[in-house]
Amino acid sequence: MAAPHRVALVAFPGIRAFDVSVITEVWGPDRTDRGAPAFDLHRVATDTTPVPMRGGLTLLPDRPLAWLADADLVLVPGLDDHLTPAPPPVLDALRRTHARGTTLAALCGGAFTLAQAGLLDGRRAITHWNLIDLFRAHHPHVTVVPDALFIEDDNIWTAAGTAAGIDLCLHLIRLTHGAEAAATIARSMVTAPFRTGNQAQFIEHPTPRAGRDADALAAVREHALRRLHEPLTVADLAAHAGMSPRTFARHFTAATGTTPLRWLLDQRIAAAQRLLERTDLPMPEVARRAGFGSEVTMRQHFASRLATSPRAYRTAFSTGAPAPEPAGNKPIAR
Repeated sequence: MAAPHRVALVAFPGIRAFDVSVITEVWGPDRTDRGAPAFDLHRVATDTTPVPMRGGLTLLPDRPLAWLADADLVLVPGLDDHLTPAPPPVLDALRRTHARGTTLAALCGGAFTLAQAGLLDGRRAITHWNLIDLFRAHHPHVTVVPDALFIEDDNIWTAAGTAAGIDLCLHLIRLTHGAEAAATIARSMVTAPFRTGNQAQFIEHPTPRAGRDADALAAVREHALRRLHEPLTVADLAAHAGMSPRTFARHFTAATGTTPLRWLLDQRIAAAQRLLERTDLPMPEVARRAGFGSEVTMRQHFASRLATSPRAYRTAFSTGAPAPEPAGNKPIAR
């Protein structure tokens, strides 16, 4: 049995209770009875003094900063006051963590802490959309990417505000343990298992038809998920919605924060990941069921999006679980 993945939550006065709860909910509970991997989550601080948080809450550290040397993943919560200075020992420990090659991830305003440590200078990063101007003013050497939910640069992950922290956490699970593990944890949290980092941070519904359009677009997505094995095009989806392709693309992007083509490709990749994890189907059949048409096309998209090959992905994440129903009976991706 593999050793539990060791995860550190960096704590100091001023961290946001919401981000702490997200990290704790994703990596804290034992879900091994449902097929999820085991994790070893610890709250790391300069000492064992309770860490105060807003709302009268406190967090009890259980490991010193030195434990970061043993961690596989180090997580930095956001801040209630985004200009809160982190203790110098914390900043030093984060620098050493990155120098060791350990993955670092900051939720929401946690990017301010990483920037204080100088870890984001010359790198791309993101934070809550409402904090971008403040972030740029205080950290001008960081390249801010405003239209993203989460991004990575040199093994340092940053995420946009609030719910995007959940998306990043599930994405990190997906990277290290596979799509099925992320989906298992998402189900237990009753949240969406799959939102890509390149979606817009927020979406607007400027027309009075928003509610009706949202229903139509939801029906189209459900239609597409049940037919991923078919050679669907944006024009096909637009016809199902009763819109012209141009109107459909505009409403779809406004409702979801991503384009129809990108969304469809994301769902095909997610479907292929699940088939590779759960089944021993031949690669051409995986490609067919996921709608790629050929193994070559699937391999190209895996290389572009996941920086791996389908065969390498299966080797890393295959669970040996029974095969799912054939595509067309029910959605593979949710």
